[in-house]
Amino acid sequence: MEKLKMHSPDMSQNNIAKIRELFPGCVTEARDEATGKLRLAVDFDQLRQELSDSIVEGPKERYRLDWPGKREALAAANSPIAKTLRPSSEDSVNFPSTRNLFLEGDNLEALKALQENYLGSVKMIYIDPPYNTGSDFVYDDDFSEDSLSFLLRSNQTTELGSKLLANSEANGRFHSDWLSMIYSRFRLAKNLLSNDGVIFISIDDHERDNLRKIADEVFGETAFVAAIIWRKKASPDARSTIGSVHDYLLCYVKNTENPKAAIGKMALSEKRKTSFTNPDNDERGLWASVDMTGMIGRATKDQFFEVELPSGRVISPPPGRSWGLVERTFIELRRDNRIWFGASGNNVPRIKRFMGEVEGQTVPSYWGHDEVGTNEDASDELLELFEAPKIFDTPKPTSLIKRLLEIGTKPCEEHIVLDFFAGSASTAHAVIAQNAEDGGNRKFILVQMPEPVSEKSEAKKHGYTDIAEISRERIRRAGQKVLEGDSHPDWNRDVGFRVLKVDTSNMKDIYYRPDELSQGDLLEAVDNVKSDRTPEDLLFQVLVDWGVDLTLPIRRESLQGKTVFFVDDNALVACFDSGVTEELVKELAQHGPLRVVFRDNGFVSDAVKINVEQIFRQLSPSTEVKAL
Repeated sequence: MEKLKMHSPDMSQNNIAKIRELFPGCVTEARDEATGKLRLAVDFDQLRQELSDSIVEGPKERYRLDWPGKREALAAANSPIAKTLRPSSEDSVNFPSTRNLFLEGDNLEALKALQENYLGSVKMIYIDPPYNTGSDFVYDDDFSEDSLSFLLRSNQTTELGSKLLANSEANGRFHSDWLSMIYSRFRLAKNLLSNDGVIFISIDDHERDNLRKIADEVFGETAFVAAIIWRKKASPDARSTIGSVHDYLLCYVKNTENPKAAIGKMALSEKRKTSFTNPDNDERGLWASVDMTGMIGRATKDQFFEVELPSGRVISPPPGRSWGLVERTFIELRRDNRIWFGASGNNVPRIKRFMGEVEGQTVPSYWGHDEVGTNEDASDELLELFEAPKIFDTPKPTSLIKRLLEIGTKPCEEHIVLDFFAGSASTAHAVIAQNAEDGGNRKFILVQMPEPVSEKSEAKKHGYTDIAEISRERIRRAGQKVLEGDSHPDWNRDVGFRVLKVDTSNMKDIYYRPDELSQGDLLEAVDNVKSDRTPEDLLFQVLVDWGVDLTLPIRRESLQGKTVFFVDDNALVACFDSGVTEELVKELAQHGPLRVVFRDNGFVSDAVKINVEQIFRQLSPSTEVKAL
């Protein structure tokens, strides 16, 4: 039931609506000077031009996409945050050994936290962001203050409700909020892509053109590869004027000079395989013939020669064409029985391509629903896993993402796949399934905010409170199902994931605001770590700050009565207990770690604290020593 407006009509907005009907290009989104809020507004310079038959003076024209809030979005991407990633072993699967990550929290903050750890390390990014249909949610970022103010404010806990808002046209920012949200996250995501990396972005017609312009600006116009059309439905909605049955997958690469390094070929389709036969019983197996002619404009004189067919007929290239190879190459191929003249021996020659020598086929720009699945298939996958209908509203089929993994990654490499709009975790499911199928070592990093589910949803009825919880449960169930099926003998069987939650810093506020320290705070300042934080929390803050891979194996040992963490054996050694003695310091130095870290006030005496660097300088001079 709709509620009464309880206010008089906004006549200015009504008038603007009338102008938009006549001159849609003259209505834009702008900030209200009185309230500071964004609303629909008239571009009077453009309106004057519409009403004039000569050029009207106005602001200097330039080719770019602008919107209210763009500069704030750039500041959002650049501003530091006083946040950390806190481990949650109880939510994880195989926490100590898995190489997969699940980050819970605002994806803007998560992407910032990953900047040093995974700079230039991600081979493929796939995201399925909100499509901005008017009913979905966007992230309500507010980063208009300077970097220092934001750094301090970001250390404060905020309610989840302030992070999300329904992006309806009524708020006067229908495009601007969505554009700002995407823009800041794209800028951070680009830093994580490897030089041979590729990003695929799902989108529909609502924001496709704007998304393309933003991606052109962030990744570069020459980085654009294709807008792949995916038929997501078998049939259109009968209630629509023209029923949409497709989405787009915008594809951009990091290395514009060599896009083929980022995108490989896809496996031969079943339809393509049927074109391979063996009519001459060649011992090398099935083959298909390809055209031997070429374009005349690119040909050299060596590509014009006569060919005597097995039938005795002599022919030249067809009119307007040349041969696609020079004569000496043709002779070599004919000698090797790689030229096909037809069953009668009287046809124009074609080159034989054996199936065993074909690496794959070129990726087409249209993917049918029979090839990579539909939205209905994605819902069926969830139904099979959860045994509950509509546990998630808009999942993507794993077959679609497996196609992306096929062309965007290689099984023989430990490629990292990132999805920072994880949703139903189809990406993680697809990575696990693809690894099981081809023995690959791909790793995934998923990011999902704990967005509350609707009180009336099927998810709520089955006991789930937020989307992140559904995502993790999907991975658990999918991993178990894949383990129970057939798999490649070389697969490492890693179906686990390490959960890290974006949270406020482990350090007390006085660590960031020493100028506000009063005399009454001196006793409180003896320990600069918050009282509710565990040694594991401190360890992961060190990993984040030091830019260490967050999935390295962690071993926990007790040495001289103290808890000591060994990350990737000796890549990093950490002890956050109090009462650390000189004997323990010497024992740790004997391990020769690359890095070692202690708690600043964790030593048994000031003398031991002073001697730590000297001990490592003597016993392990290459070790980097730090304290927090």
